[in-house]
Amino acid sequence: MRSLQTVLPLLVSTVLCLGCTMLHAAPLPEFSGDQDFQQFLQKDLEYIRKIKGDVAQVQELVCTTLQLCSEEELMLVKQKLGISQAPLDQCHSKTFQVDACFSQIRDGLQIYHGHLALLLQLLPAHSSRVDALRLDVSNLSTNIQQQMEDLGLNTVTYPKAEGQGTLPSLSSNFDRQASGFIIPANFKRFLETSLRALRHLTLV
Repeated sequence: MRSLQTVLPLLVSTVLCLGCTMLHAAPLPEFSGDQDFQQFLQKDLEYIRKIKGDVAQVQELVCTTLQLCSEEELMLVKQKLGISQAPLDQCHSKTFQVDACFSQIRDGLQIYHGHLALLLQLLPAHSSRVDALRLDVSNLSTNIQQQMEDLGLNTVTYPKAEGQGTLPSLSSNFDRQASGFIIPANFKRFLETSLRALRHLTLV
């Protein structure tokens, strides 16, 4: 049996290493327990869930109206068009920073607000629903910006990669319709990643 003098240093070393690993894997903001910050998170979680549900309804409209229902069938078209998903790498990186993550969520919402305008042309019979969705997206982006300022968070603006934030030239009607399917599919994944990041912060 090992002596206490032998075991104790090993135990302390193990605990310290575990603590370092936890901090490295999930750095936490110093204000994570702040009540105002938690209220901010809860409001945004509710809003994002609502928008995610509305996006799912728009996807159903695209399916029934344009007969485009399977992303797998459009993979080659998606690659050709080059419609990329708005980045959220700051929300799951090892160097996680709350202000950087929220800035990317805000910027991504602004990108999708612009992209969703294409659906107004593709779904004219449902323009009021698309308009309402775009309004919610715009409001959430504005709210996040205001909440960050109220909480004293730094607002970070990341330079956009070439083509990011703008749709490519859509030369054919099919390209336009395919884009109308790809955009809400990308947006839904963006919202799911945002939800995971915010839920993580509510647990700290």
